[in-house]
Amino acid sequence: MVTLGVEVFLDADRGREEPTVGLVTNPSGVTADLESTIDLLNESDVVQLEALFGPTHGIRGNEHSQDAITEHIDEKTGFPVYDLTSQGNGRNGGPNGTTVEQIAQLDRLIYDIQEVGTCFSTFARTLGHVLTEAAKADTPVTVLDRPNPIAPLGPAGTLTQQPTGSPLPILHGMTVGELGRYFASEMELDADLTVIEMEGWSRERWFDDLELTWVPPSPNMPSLMTALVYPGTCLFEATTLSEGRGTTNPFELVGAPWIGATTFAAMLNDMNPPGVKFRSAHFTPLFSKHERSDVEGVQVHVLDREVFDPIRVGVTMILTAFYEYAECAWVQINGGYLIDDLTGGPELRIATQDVRNGANLRVAIDRIVEAWNDEGNRFFESNSEYLLYK
Repeated sequence: MVTLGVEVFLDADRGREEPTVGLVTNPSGVTADLESTIDLLNESDVVQLEALFGPTHGIRGNEHSQDAITEHIDEKTGFPVYDLTSQGNGRNGGPNGTTVEQIAQLDRLIYDIQEVGTCFSTFARTLGHVLTEAAKADTPVTVLDRPNPIAPLGPAGTLTQQPTGSPLPILHGMTVGELGRYFASEMELDADLTVIEMEGWSRERWFDDLELTWVPPSPNMPSLMTALVYPGTCLFEATTLSEGRGTTNPFELVGAPWIGATTFAAMLNDMNPPGVKFRSAHFTPLFSKHERSDVEGVQVHVLDREVFDPIRVGVTMILTAFYEYAECAWVQINGGYLIDDLTGGPELRIATQDVRNGANLRVAIDRIVEAWNDEGNRFFESNSEYLLYK
């Protein structure tokens, strides 16, 4: 049994100073008994909760990812809720809508959100923003640590430059507390950071080995299976194919109106990446790309996660789709290509051009995956000082 950081924090004998605190959290901030961190801190005599800070989707998980979260009063607690999303008029790269002055009024900020284990997660960026703004406000930060749910997979994948300025591999392998230590150091922040460590956790354990219940940190991360495939299939966000948003299986379903489901599934299965099977699938996204259109594609089924490599699967799917279907294209943003931002360079985009020009598909897949994983494998070696769980 794992004791989560929030449980260690509340069980500790901290006297009765009752500092005023703000809480950065969302629905994933719960104990093993599914008690909300918001409610527990509100009822606690350890701290005096005075404000809530909402990441993407808000503190209750009911906000659309494209909507700015305006300052409001939480109906249940009566506390003000401040915006930590990427919309709005932010200052100096910090959490938009949240000012240093709001944080400076507090004795401490507490952070309790379930990370999903990949650099693509908005919550990793939120943590970096929180540390940046708290350092400006000279307000200490306490991170209540939680498991990396897919820790046995990582670190792996190409290094990508984050908005925090700290490079991370696609699979970073860290807990949220370790990420905080890494960000604070790499960003050279004068941050007063405390990490409340878990008890009983180790890196070789999957989330469902821990006697914990998965609470989606995002509407698009409904299950551990989603978190497992997400590091690879998130790459499709940078293409004109649907990555399954708007369905009940986001990131497990991938396709487009011009895809032939049976052919695509057969081609992917012929590539035979370990631990996975591709099933031909038909679906209709209710929102996002190809909204309310008939889409054909595949569903990714992980059969053996001990040998499953989500990055190899994602690269295999991308290169195969671009090889077979001329309609596949990259999404451009701000004059560049989103995929270059996601992966830290143009290698994958160039590889799709190469296979369309006759390069061997299997060789192209191997070349990308091996080069990327060499980068990821070195990440822990050079950043072991930030690890709390050896």
